[in-house]
This record gives sequence, structure tokens and C-alpha cells, in this order.
Amino acid sequence: MPVPISPISTISGPQPLKPAEHTKGTDEFQNILQGTIQKLESLHNDATDAVQKFLNGENDELHSTILAVQKAEVAFDLGMQVRNKVVSAYQEIMRMQM
Repeated sequence: MPVPISPISTISGPQPLKPAEHTKGTDEFQNILQGTIQKLESLHNDATDAVQKFLNGENDELHSTILAVQKAEVAFDLGMQVRNKVVSAYQEIMRMQM
């Protein structure tokens, strides 16, 4: 026995976009971003202090001073690369057509 064919229901148009609301996700992103910037500043300040102490003769260990400076430099470079990727992703999203 053949199965009866049901009629096609009407297709509704696209729903209008609602304005973005302040959600928990944006707060988390903001907190992560602020925490990361504070860590970068802390590493930079530690490196500056280590260099000043070495130049003043308070610290005789050159290798610890160099390690502090390199740690700050690598962290800053990583932060810049992440920033570049986020900006690139944002620009790509803005180029998308709706």
C-alpha cells in the first residue's frame, strides 16, 4: 500500500538579528585578557628590576638577569602573535557577507 505524501509546509523567512547582549562569555574573555596583560607587565617589571639590580651591583648572577629579560621578551612576542591572530580573525569575520 503506498504511503500518502504530506504537503510541504510553508518556509518562514530569516529571523531578524537581535542586538548582542552582555553575556558571561564576554566577561570571561575580558578577565582572561586583563590577566594576561597583567602577567606581561609583571614579567617586564621583573626584567627591569633584575637589570637595575645587576647594574647597581646588588646581583652578581648575570645568567638570572638574562633569563628574566629573555622570559619577558618571549612572553611579549607570544602576546603579540596572539594579538595578531585575534585581529586577523576579527577582520576576516568583518569581511564575511550576510
